Amino acid sequence: MATDSHGRRIDYLRISVTDRCNLRCVYCMPPDGVPWKGHEEILSWEEIERFASVAAGEGISKIRLTGGEPLVRAGIVDHVRRLRAVTGIESIAITTNGTLLPKYAAELVEAGLTRVNISLDTLDAETYTNITRGGKLDDVLAGIEAAFDAGMAPVKINVVVVRSLEQDLLGFARMTLDRPVHVRFIEYMPVGGAEDGVACASTDGEGWTEADHVPSDETLAMLTAEGAAAGFGELMPVARDDAPGGWGPAHYYRFPGAKGTLGVISPLSHHFCGECNRLRLTADGRLRTCLFSDDELDVRTILRTGTEADIHELIQRALANKPESHNMRVGTLRRMSQIGG
Repeated sequence: MATDSHGRRIDYLRISVTDRCNLRCVYCMPPDGVPWKGHEEILSWEEIERFASVAAGEGISKIRLTGGEPLVRAGIVDHVRRLRAVTGIESIAITTNGTLLPKYAAELVEAGLTRVNISLDTLDAETYTNITRGGKLDDVLAGIEAAFDAGMAPVKINVVVVRSLEQDLLGFARMTLDRPVHVRFIEYMPVGGAEDGVACASTDGEGWTEADHVPSDETLAMLTAEGAAAGFGELMPVARDDAPGGWGPAHYYRFPGAKGTLGVISPLSHHFCGECNRLRLTADGRLRTCLFSDDELDVRTILRTGTEADIHELIQRALANKPESHNMRVGTLRRMSQIGG
């Protein structure tokens, strides 16, 4: 079992398999995107699998594949199949914008992946196009259907709550009434922008601001009041044993009789650093111990020039150096798409 210097069990590794994406979400990257890394700068599938195998020996039992958009990288299905063969890896999940799931969902399930988180911040088609700078809401809705049709479970929808966006949060709550979908409302996080000298601001002025942050308590109060007014009943907490299985910090709620749940993730208003169980591997081979920290360890060089013992030593160093808290930092040198969503 891997533990860090603060006594936390670390059993969860998020792996970004690409820095590329087929969307340009306003809170994730600037209008023209970010400069892509060259092919030689990105970890190969074999390098990722080698690192995952060693990490499993250190106590990592759960892996989530992220991006960018992980489904834009050729070979993703075969990669999942090979990761399943890594001794000690208990479960593999993916976070995706959902637009490519109609093509890949069934193959991913056949390869051994069933857990999926789908990013979707609005149910209004025009707003979705504006947020994603050209995306189509119908594509991601088709992706959600494909996930259910392929037998993925649990199916979770991640909604980043941003005050200045037009978001019908009650519409997301309505989705949980008739099907087992689990919607999580995530506080907008101040990631990126530090390289521009203006924390979290992109070149066109878009990006995180304190005014756009909506505390989860406010989101819950709104859902409670609007849900009652709509006749959904009383929003009640879900016991941990009754919540959808997960590896993260969400707290779940349910309206009476609903087949799905509503969750909140509160990295700023009720930070969960004391329960953090994860490391992050970027697509270009840097190991981050905290989303909000720019301290990174060079995995790529070790994978290409070092031994298995060197990889073990690097992971141990990461565990020893993992910070106790993000200390409410605003701004990081890398944007979310470059770190791994």
